Amino acid sequence: MVTRKGKAVWQGSVKEGSGVLSVESGAFEAKYSFGSRFEDGPGTNPEEIIGAAHAGCFSMALSLILGEAGYTPTKIETSAQVKIHSVDGHFEIPSIHLDCTATVPGLSKDEFATLATKAKEGCPVSKALAGPEITMKAQLK
Repeated sequence: MVTRKGKAVWQGSVKEGSGVLSVESGAFEAKYSFGSRFEDGPGTNPEEIIGAAHAGCFSMALSLILGEAGYTPTKIETSAQVKIHSVDGHFEIPSIHLDCTATVPGLSKDEFATLATKAKEGCPVSKALAGPEITMKAQLK
């Protein structure tokens, strides 16, 4: 079993403080704050990181499933829109929407839709995030 680690260091109060998000491999480190999370301030936020992780995982899962079905994708591009809002003073993520466009020679639109849905349901990050509704738009070029 492989274990991956992410880390956050926060200093100060929630509105005036700031922090740094990083990953164990050293491949990513970025500042975040209340302003970058809930306003348009500079820096990243946990929801962007969740979105990037989900988009990356889904793209790899789709590539695997396409390969198992006998297709080799030329390109898979996925974005994830992670919504966050306040309910009764508590923040929650009610939904995530995956938007995928793929170029896969020889694949029909119907079969692509079936395989993309299978990837969404089988993606480990989708499974980990099963609490929010995860919707998807998948297009074959």
